[in-house]
Amino acid sequence: MKSLVYALVAISVLAAPAVSFAQQSSSTVTREQVKAELTQLEKAGYNPGRRDPNYPEDIRAAQARVAAQNGTVPAQTGYGPAVGGSSGSGVPSK
Repeated sequence: MKSLVYALVAISVLAAPAVSFAQQSSSTVTREQVKAELTQLEKAGYNPGRRDPNYPEDIRAAQARVAAQNGTVPAQTGYGPAVGGSSGSGVPSK
């Protein structure tokens, strides 16, 4: 019985790397493109190594400067579509 348990443990240890493939990337952005974008942002005044309490505003400002230099519209950031509406809590609707 012990040899069966040892055999199962050995098989599972040997089989684990075979079933744990790296995630395939479906992104079309290459490393070179990311490095080029980071270089543009650094030239526009953004410093990624600096601890900055104004992080979101700084990166957005640098992205806007890069977009102005390239003559493009900066990408909108956020998740999901714009949603309008309201909600109330504890108030019955009539």
